[in-house]
Amino acid sequence: MNNVILVGYLGSDADSRTTRNDSTLTTLSLATQRIWKDRESGERQSQTTWHRLVTFGRLANYAATLTKGANLQITGELNTREYTTKDGIKKSITEIRVRRITHLKHSPKQEVAA
Repeated sequence: MNNVILVGYLGSDADSRTTRNDSTLTTLSLATQRIWKDRESGERQSQTTWHRLVTFGRLANYAATLTKGANLQITGELNTREYTTKDGIKKSITEIRVRRITHLKHSPKQEVAA
């Protein structure tokens, strides 16, 4: 089973575009943070990890409305793909294909599923 659940904050506004087959594609950049106490020093440590999120169709239309700073819980699957740059260089990218987005805020939650 390939299932990812993340809770974090958007680092920028959503980036939305139309694909060649007239479908909507929206990408998001989500920051998650891990916090722990250092055993030796006793000081609080933290590490931020950035995740590339990809949404399609109806969910992409909703994701396009999200802005920097939004607190989200997402559910999706981890996907790694390879591509070739215009310069002919092969690269790989790991991203999360989102199936569900829950906007975490103090008013009633908004949830959209693919």
